[in-house]
Amino acid sequence: MIGRYELHCHLDGSVRPATVAELAGQQGITLGGPVESLVVAPRECGDLMTYLTYLDPVLRVLQTPEALRRAALELVHDWHADGVVYGEARFAPQLHGKRGMTLDEAVEAVADGLAAGSEQTGVRCALLLCCLRQQPPETSEQVVAAALRHRGSVVGVDLAGDESRPGAPHLPAFAAAHAAGLAVTVHAGEAAGPESVWEALDVLGAARIGHGVRSADDPALLDRLRRDRVALEMCPTSNLQTGAVREAAAHPAGRLLAEGLAVTVSTDARTTSDTTIAREFQRIGEWYGWTGDHEARCQEHARAAAFGDVPGPDGTTSLGVAVGPASP
Repeated sequence: MIGRYELHCHLDGSVRPATVAELAGQQGITLGGPVESLVVAPRECGDLMTYLTYLDPVLRVLQTPEALRRAALELVHDWHADGVVYGEARFAPQLHGKRGMTLDEAVEAVADGLAAGSEQTGVRCALLLCCLRQQPPETSEQVVAAALRHRGSVVGVDLAGDESRPGAPHLPAFAAAHAAGLAVTVHAGEAAGPESVWEALDVLGAARIGHGVRSADDPALLDRLRRDRVALEMCPTSNLQTGAVREAAAHPAGRLLAEGLAVTVSTDARTTSDTTIAREFQRIGEWYGWTGDHEARCQEHARAAAFGDVPGPDGTTSLGVAVGPASP
């Protein structure tokens, strides 16, 4: 089996439903319905912001360091069961302070869980912190500052959230990340069009693009992404659920891979989308007739674009090289 690399995986979207239910019981939280129906999104949500509401019950129970550590540990075990040899987990620590947990405490808890999972399974892990478009730019600066305080655990930062909001106001935070040598990825071209990808590249200096499916509408943008070898973190099932792609036959991953772009495949949110890397490639194989060779190419793209130390095909370890713009 090909060693798999997952670059785009949100921790809060990847907590086991049984764990959500157990944590709710322990914390005296009433979820208001069967947990599966609350945390697994339907096949068609209509838009990104509706999809994101399925994270709300999970966030309610992830307000303690113990809960975050457990979620991170279990994610690594789920990666291992999925054949993932290297995984990057991302989360927004500023969403976990409703009971007084600080940014630093949240980061430490997730980092501890990933480290314990890595030790138990052998899966290599890296951690990214998410800034959110809908929050004040000052909050993004605080998140980046927290990332810098935990440089031994955090390898990069991301801009996620409501793509109807521009990313440019968050430039000071991302400039600080670049100045300190943190890697940068940006959600773009999912709910918004190609212009959001141009902004991610030229304003925020993204080395990778989260999703980026709507890049396919702009030939000049595709030339730029191909020339700079900017990896696209595509998540096919999620892209259909959010309406970023209207139907499976229209998903651009197959065409863009054939045209030489650095397509990678991730789950986005394993629980919210009820999927695994194995399942994503199975579905893509049915859509496009992909073979193991196509998956191998995507995995090589992911290995090359990783932000942390990655295991190679021969079992050796090297630092992933995130090609693309280095600064805004």
